Amino acid sequence: MTLTDTGPLVALINRNDPNHGRCVTAARGLAPGPLVTSWPCFTEAMYLLYRAAGYAGQAELWRWRSDGRLILLDVTVEQADRMAELMTKYKDRPMDLADASLVVLAESLATRRIFSLDGDFHIYRLADGTTLESVP
Repeated sequence: MTLTDTGPLVALINRNDPNHGRCVTAARGLAPGPLVTSWPCFTEAMYLLYRAAGYAGQAELWRWRSDGRLILLDVTVEQADRMAELMTKYKDRPMDLADASLVVLAESLATRRIFSLDGDFHIYRLADGTTLESVP
């Protein structure tokens, strides 16, 4: 299971994305099992895939979810409160909703690795003070 940001989801599906090859190569080195993401990231990926590849891109992302290659996790009320706290803490970046949801999921899953093209994850601190290791 690999916590996954929006960028790699879009790049893996959209062969015209400039990060497609890089993400395909990185995906081969990930731990076996499904990719895991949050609903905010899924929503963002749906929007970006529609802009880049139309309905076909969106349909492929739905297939990933339905065949188990992608797991969507909900956040609890407490996690949503933590997301708001994080977005306030990092308002100078600013931290978006999708990034906040991934930090909270990383904390709850006790994972320190994220599949992301976003450089901000080396700045964000988890509750224990550590940062996430970003792949690629």
